[in-house]
Amino acid sequence: MKTLSLRNFVVSFITLMAFWYIMSGFFDPIHSLMGIASVALVMALNYRLRKHKYFEDEVDVLDALRYGRLLYYLIWMFGQIIASGIQVARVILTPSLPVKQNMVRFKVDLPSAHAKMILGNSITLTPGTLTVDIHEDEFLVHSIDPRAYEGIINDKMPQEVLKLFTQKMHPVVSDVEIISDNKNL
Repeated sequence: MKTLSLRNFVVSFITLMAFWYIMSGFFDPIHSLMGIASVALVMALNYRLRKHKYFEDEVDVLDALRYGRLLYYLIWMFGQIIASGIQVARVILTPSLPVKQNMVRFKVDLPSAHAKMILGNSITLTPGTLTVDIHEDEFLVHSIDPRAYEGIINDKMPQEVLKLFTQKMHPVVSDVEIISDNKNL
């Protein structure tokens, strides 16, 4: 059974309250109290879930995360989302460009389940790609264009995720298989 540290509690509360204020746009006392009640409910439910360990390599993500890299990663990820959005818009707005859908299967060497979750969500946040499945170290990603998965198989995005957790760099992606039809799925 895991315990909730004071640091995790404070960071979670501040993050959820900031999200509440951003999404609601209201700063008056009534809305603030509703925000505090909502955050308290979410944190209470989350605390019950955090008591259990779901993965063998599960670590407390706030303790394992390198905060110095987090701001850089968020800015870098925002740039990737914009660049991929422009690329997808070009594919959509130019009917002469063929859509070459692919499934990409690859293995990763990341330090924890949280790192894999961040990579999977980062892939899905990037327009043109969708993380379909993560099974242990194997990812299955759908792509609407070969350029959309380029940053994954050339190890750029996985390396950025790895930098969030460690300074020791090593190749992350291996055993890349590009599937252009459903026969190999």
